[in-house]
Amino acid sequence: MAESEDNFLNQEPIIDFKNVNFSWPGKKEHVIYNCNFSIKKPGLWMIVGKNGCGKSTLFKLINGILKPTNGVINNLANVGMVFQNPDHQILMPNCRSELLLNINKKLSREDITKKIDFVLKKVGLNGFDKRPIHTLSGGQKQRLTIACSLISDKNFVLLDEPTSLLDSSSQLKVLEIVKELTNNKSNPFTALWITHRLEELDYSDAVAEMKNGNLSDWQKPLNFQYN
Repeated sequence: MAESEDNFLNQEPIIDFKNVNFSWPGKKEHVIYNCNFSIKKPGLWMIVGKNGCGKSTLFKLINGILKPTNGVINNLANVGMVFQNPDHQILMPNCRSELLLNINKKLSREDITKKIDFVLKKVGLNGFDKRPIHTLSGGQKQRLTIACSLISDKNFVLLDEPTSLLDSSSQLKVLEIVKELTNNKSNPFTALWITHRLEELDYSDAVAEMKNGNLSDWQKPLNFQYN
């Protein structure tokens, strides 16, 4: 089995917002206001912003959970999601069964095993296929959720403060793995990462600030100043 047999994996994901507004039904106040931004190449993109500024709503618009009140969202990506707490999205008792749950196409038993081994190796969990979930650390669980996105052929993954509940060594491991995935030239992969940890910005390819429902221009991390 080719590790990138799905042609979609070989396309560069594109997300484009044009004058997007969002407000909750019955409310005049915009949660997202006149939002314009594009992500048109693979990489690790990070967003910072205070609580209530619209970051989570932005993610829900990207992955289609919410529809804009007005404006246009052009989404040419296969979008996956990694939550802050991996326990909120892991359902099965062991790593293999959790990954099986996320395979979205018919494969032979041999190809399933190859694919499971491949994605576990990609996230530094080689040989973990039979490991019970309850024996995993928080960082290992978070890496498993990333593997679930990979095995379901996602090429654009939203990560909502994925290291906030982890110890410092696990934070670094998750960050390094996502960075390595976004540097893979053969399978274009994009990560959009919300963070409050300013030290994580050094790993990003570009940073933007969410403020009052609007996203700033993308900046290189060295040039970024958080207001």
